[in-house]
Amino acid sequence: MAKKGKKYQDAAKLINRAELYDIEPAFELLPKTAVAKFDETVEAHFKMGLDGRHADQQIRGAVVLPHGTGKTKRVLVFAKGEKAHEAEDAGADFVGAEELAQKIQQESWFDFDAVIATPDMMGVVGRLGRILGPKGLMPNPKSGTVTMNVAQAISEIKAGKVEYRLDKSNIVHTSIGKASFGSQKLQENFMALLEAIIKAKPAAAKGQYIRSASIATTMGPGIKLNPQKLNLG
Repeated sequence: MAKKGKKYQDAAKLINRAELYDIEPAFELLPKTAVAKFDETVEAHFKMGLDGRHADQQIRGAVVLPHGTGKTKRVLVFAKGEKAHEAEDAGADFVGAEELAQKIQQESWFDFDAVIATPDMMGVVGRLGRILGPKGLMPNPKSGTVTMNVAQAISEIKAGKVEYRLDKSNIVHTSIGKASFGSQKLQENFMALLEAIIKAKPAAAKGQYIRSASIATTMGPGIKLNPQKLNLG
């Protein structure tokens, strides 16, 4: 553990903890803070000036990152008939109906990373809310995962679509790629996410919309961003 600790400390020395970084310098610095032997995931965290207890201050949506996430997602589709065939043709990893719902309920089966459902299947999928909800896997019209256009939904997820939502702490945190992407691609992914979050700003939002933000690799220290440069909306 001491060795890992030293690497983390060396990475932390690269960052001025008192500084709020502008976007470009932050992303130039970010890949240098990746300390693990594996290709670390990069996450963006936004502390929002919202109160998620109020329905009119919730934000939730999805955005296709221009450079993807660096991870091939396994997609499960709840559909029947023609739509099930469409899902299979579009490259869904698992397609089914009640039998898949039972497998999730009875076997705690979770060999998938995203769930899509046609609207007519929501009666079946709705019963899985307590299981899929806490894992962030519940299909939702706002994120485009409850849809009749299953082929498009599958291709977007496979291409690097990520969901963002306000959690109970009024924070949005989403992965924006891998450390190996390098500064430029990570910055472009971040900007796509930032623009989506700004577009989702509720009319009921008051004061500073993005209070604070940071970026970090899985094992590396966080880099704080200057929130004044992020409130572009």
